[in-house]
Amino acid sequence: MAPKKLICRCEEITEEEVLTAIADGAETVDGVKRRTRAGMGLCQGRTCGRLILTIIAKETGQSPANLIPHTSRPPVRTLPLSIVKEEGDLD
Repeated sequence: MAPKKLICRCEEITEEEVLTAIADGAETVDGVKRRTRAGMGLCQGRTCGRLILTIIAKETGQSPANLIPHTSRPPVRTLPLSIVKEEGDLD
């Protein structure tokens, strides 16, 4: 048995799950996201979004340029303490 190809590392979604979502009617990256949670992890689809778009294009016979790009949100990031520090705090 061949190892499963991981597409979304954050949510541990395999290529098989993406293909099943497409077979069930997902025609966009967001459609696959709703069915599988691919792209909902920490990176918000920055790692897997293009892979999923390529798989959709291949399975539907469309050009990736003609497909609707996925909606991404910026990941949580840290702020320097100097932004939130008030005078006299943290001294």
